[in-house]
Amino acid sequence: MEIDYYEVLEISRDANKDEIKKAYRKLALKYHPDRNQGDKEAEEKFKLVNEAYQALGDEKKRSIYDRYGKSGLDSQGFSHYSDMNSEDIMDDLSSIFESVFGGGFGGGFGRSRQRKQNKYPLDIETTITLEFNEAIFGCKKEINYTYKKPCEACEGTGSLDKKTETCSACGGKGQVYYRQGFMTFSQPCDVCNGSGKVIKNKCPKCNGKGFVEDNAKVTVDIPEGIDNNNQIRITGKGNINSNGEKGDLYVRVLVKEDEHFVRHNDDIYIEVPIFFTQAALGETITIPTLKGKDELKLPVGTNDKQQFTFKRKGVKNVHTKREGNLIVQIQIIYPKKINSKQKELLKKLQDSFGYESNLKNEKFESVFDKIKNWFTKG
Repeated sequence: MEIDYYEVLEISRDANKDEIKKAYRKLALKYHPDRNQGDKEAEEKFKLVNEAYQALGDEKKRSIYDRYGKSGLDSQGFSHYSDMNSEDIMDDLSSIFESVFGGGFGGGFGRSRQRKQNKYPLDIETTITLEFNEAIFGCKKEINYTYKKPCEACEGTGSLDKKTETCSACGGKGQVYYRQGFMTFSQPCDVCNGSGKVIKNKCPKCNGKGFVEDNAKVTVDIPEGIDNNNQIRITGKGNINSNGEKGDLYVRVLVKEDEHFVRHNDDIYIEVPIFFTQAALGETITIPTLKGKDELKLPVGTNDKQQFTFKRKGVKNVHTKREGNLIVQIQIIYPKKINSKQKELLKKLQDSFGYESNLKNEKFESVFDKIKNWFTKG
């Protein structure tokens, strides 16, 4: 049975961002390892609460989870703590906890350890703009982007002589710690910016940063059915740290609007104008679809704004590969001007149906009398 993240955080599915954060704070404190020493059940609940917040506290991940569940998040590279080793879990939980409570925590799972510091995040993001049809049918795109890598001149140290000294303020830990009640918090050392090292002679090539920027390009297969604000993850194309580790490149997709078709999730909407006589006669009309054209037999007396659904004529879902629908909405067009001959013909048509412009309708006689009495009473 699949775990429901909303149930884990004890919130409703329409909870807002503040409510999600409030629920996380409450449960994270309740199950925190420092408060539940040696309690394996509390430890597992703490992991699960953090995993749920990681999914629901991020609007993009929450949107994917709401539509596709955990399987949708998995396809976007979401990691579950049951699949991670204890050190990676500790790093990840520290990061989440820090973002909510304003500091890290120490002593979790019965021990504390020094967290590895990078000079910059390994993962990077860029954007790409697609035409409407490119997103619908998929395509290949070449993307140019900039990434960071260690400076070769100083071997990533930022130092002209490749030497660094241990930061005296934090003792080389990169973090300074303080306790508040039962919690141990940490924050990056402001002297060494969390690196644990200080530089005396800055490298002129990187100005002491320890890294330089380089340009690269990669060809990306855009999957059929990708939608606006979706992300594509390209493994190993991000920044590179001094240990040779490579991050990932995340490509955010922006999709241009089409002049006629409107997309909503996997369904496509199009408004088709018809003349009022076509609606009255119930004619068969030709409509455009994503892949060509189709025919629609209008029922006699079709209404303005009436919708007709063409099953599986929409967009192929990027995850499930199931196709959405094409929804055709009718827009009835009436003449703005008519000449005397047209007016005469329309009058005859009206009379042929038994309608007269001055015909007394018994149904409304009582209504007319009631309205008249409103103004004659008293």
